[in-house]
Amino acid sequence: MTTAPVLDTAPLDRAVTDLRRHARSWTATPLAERIGLLERMLPRIGDGAPAMVADSARAKGYDALSDWATEDWVTAPWALAQTVGAYLHVLRRLAAGHGPVPAEAVRSRDGRTLVDVFPATPADRLLLNGFTAEVWTLPGTTREQVLARAASEYRGRPGEPAVALVLGAGNVPAITPLDILHKLYAQGQVVLAKMNPVNAYLRPHFERVFAEFVARGWVRFVDGGAAEGTYLTAHDGVDTLHITGSERTHDAIVWGTGARGAERRRAGTPVNDKPFTSELGGVSPCIVTPGPWSAADFRFQAEHIVTSKLNNSGHNCVATQILLLPRHWDGTERLLTEIRRVLRELPRRDDYYPGAADRLGSVTRAHPDAETHGGGTCRVLVPDITDPDDPMLTDEVFASALGVVRLPGDDVAGFLRAAAEFADERLPGTLGATLLVHPRTERDHRAAVDGAVAALRYGTLGVNCWSAFGFLLGYTPWGAFPGHTREDIGSGVGFVHNAFMLEDVEKTVLRAPFAPFPRGLFTGSASLSPRPPYYVTNRTGRTTMARLTAYATAPRPTRLPGILTSALRG
Repeated sequence: MTTAPVLDTAPLDRAVTDLRRHARSWTATPLAERIGLLERMLPRIGDGAPAMVADSARAKGYDALSDWATEDWVTAPWALAQTVGAYLHVLRRLAAGHGPVPAEAVRSRDGRTLVDVFPATPADRLLLNGFTAEVWTLPGTTREQVLARAASEYRGRPGEPAVALVLGAGNVPAITPLDILHKLYAQGQVVLAKMNPVNAYLRPHFERVFAEFVARGWVRFVDGGAAEGTYLTAHDGVDTLHITGSERTHDAIVWGTGARGAERRRAGTPVNDKPFTSELGGVSPCIVTPGPWSAADFRFQAEHIVTSKLNNSGHNCVATQILLLPRHWDGTERLLTEIRRVLRELPRRDDYYPGAADRLGSVTRAHPDAETHGGGTCRVLVPDITDPDDPMLTDEVFASALGVVRLPGDDVAGFLRAAAEFADERLPGTLGATLLVHPRTERDHRAAVDGAVAALRYGTLGVNCWSAFGFLLGYTPWGAFPGHTREDIGSGVGFVHNAFMLEDVEKTVLRAPFAPFPRGLFTGSASLSPRPPYYVTNRTGRTTMARLTAYATAPRPTRLPGILTSALRG
């Protein structure tokens, strides 16, 4: 009989003690020095980017020169550099005596106060031409309140010194460092980051990136699994918690496990009542609005949908899991044919995240009609889900399985009402959703499209843009739609990233061109954006993202021609 190893708590205690000793010095660090720390961080990100990508690719089972490694450039060094740049943009505004948010960016529409947060700089307008993001604030929030409350940490309302525990995610590399930046810069707290065992290999990279913060006692990294996490969440020296993970993990921390945990939850007596923010995923939909699509549109949007499923092998909290299609649209089968083609033609890769094979096996056992593409049991397509209790509709797969639900609606307005209601009422989770709509359809059915955008209760809604793109921009708040409670946590509570440090956030609405340049000029998607480099079908995505990362870490104009040349060849 074996016994469980005794947990060595000494290094964990030392980390917490060190952070508590230095928490007040971070609170007192002046704005100019906080800016300097980020400026000096960027070269470290750039210098370490190739090694970070190589380690990420190796851990997922392919070579760093593989086209699959594009995602590792996107979700590791580029996302980190992009977010650091976003914070620098806002902090420099503050240092120059301006408000964090330009006054002209805050506007009212239909009784709601909206904030234009992207593009924020001329480089944004050039490199992501046609991409926009607006933040919807909570109903009743005024324009004056938005302008007055933003970036309170730097405008006379700093937080108290505190130690934040960030329980790192195991899937996307940038999640942990971006959460650290949010705690440091938006909330003024020092950070203990516990790496997830799945990607603990990234710890040396993050320690180099945050080297100055580590040296000055403002950030500490530790390894470990559930035992270490449980110990730290209950530690007297930890003041606040942030987790990216599952609803089950949240409930275990807050209420405990087993029958006692269920009893505490019913009674409203948590075992851990520390301030808690979280991002917990769900079943994310992609809604396809019927319209006058061309053959090229079907091909391009199939690539878009497959990207939203296969990026990181589906191990994303906003990976598209359910495709909502019009039952009577003649384009439904054409789109599914193109999706099958893309799934079939992409190079093979395996779902690497622990438990993925079992979860995919559950999908195929529950659906004898499920199709598999690309070899093995990965890339599962369930082409027609009708059972309202189907597990694809109730449980996050967190792997490369895509389900299709066909909805009624004799016209655009009817379909969009049915789709928004299905997504809001039938699918668990409120983190991210995607809405695809042809520009001509949006122009001809403006009220119906605007109604769907307003009705969808998701923290990030991407219109012709996979909602996950909001995770990457830095300026855009990232989190679940407000309203969850610790008794019913859903996709979590609170927002991270959010470089403008806005309060009273309800959701972010992203928009992107429906068609790439130059074809977009003829569909009403007037922009210079080619096929996005993060598409799994992009032929030059890895090169483009490496060059974009170099520019984000050292923005020299001489780098722009190389970026644009590579992007246009994708």
